[in-house]
Amino acid sequence: MRPRIVLAALTAGLFSLTALPAAASTAAVPDRAGAPPAPGSGESRECTDVKLSGALPLPPAGMAVQQQVTLGPDCTPVLGEARLVPKSGAPAAAVSSRTAADTRQVRSWSEMYDCCNIRMTGLYTTSDWSFDGTVVTASATDATQEWNREPWNAGWSLKSSGKSADCVAGCPASVNEAQAEFSYQGVFDPTGAWYANTHSTTVTLKADGTASCDFDVELKHSFVGWNWQRGCE
Repeated sequence: MRPRIVLAALTAGLFSLTALPAAASTAAVPDRAGAPPAPGSGESRECTDVKLSGALPLPPAGMAVQQQVTLGPDCTPVLGEARLVPKSGAPAAAVSSRTAADTRQVRSWSEMYDCCNIRMTGLYTTSDWSFDGTVVTASATDATQEWNREPWNAGWSLKSSGKSADCVAGCPASVNEAQAEFSYQGVFDPTGAWYANTHSTTVTLKADGTASCDFDVELKHSFVGWNWQRGCE
């Protein structure tokens, strides 16, 4: 129970979930020939123009905080519990992301999974910064992307990506943004015009050694059961 108490004290008021209205329907999903499925064909419920946002703080050293958001039966997002877990790759007691030189690292991930728990797209950031309690003395952020491919050169593709920072040194906080836009053309839509995922992540690095991860996802077309997994460590 102690990790949950620590997490609650650390993150009070920081977890959030917002969603713009998502239209739900059971038609207009292209079949493999590019035409809508026949009425009554039993296709899954479709959600359109879903936009989700949320925030997670940087947890204690050696720990990660992660959370899942699932599209419910009426396309309303269902917010899962924010869980505090050992940082990936080592037990919590054996890992420290802060050194005596007042430097720290934060990593974030934003991933979209389908109802079969196959990861479709993902955006990942790694930020390193040093600080003296008054300003961020130096900082750098790297962003990477991953996506699921299918046989015969099909599946998800990276359409565009980018990153920016408002300040890298000499400021009370360094705000780092990363974006990735993905498109899909494959067995579920040969036209390439139906599906699109856009991930946006903002990592704020502060002069006191704390940080936060803010996430946004936009889904052009999706389905009930798709889930968004995000984390900060």
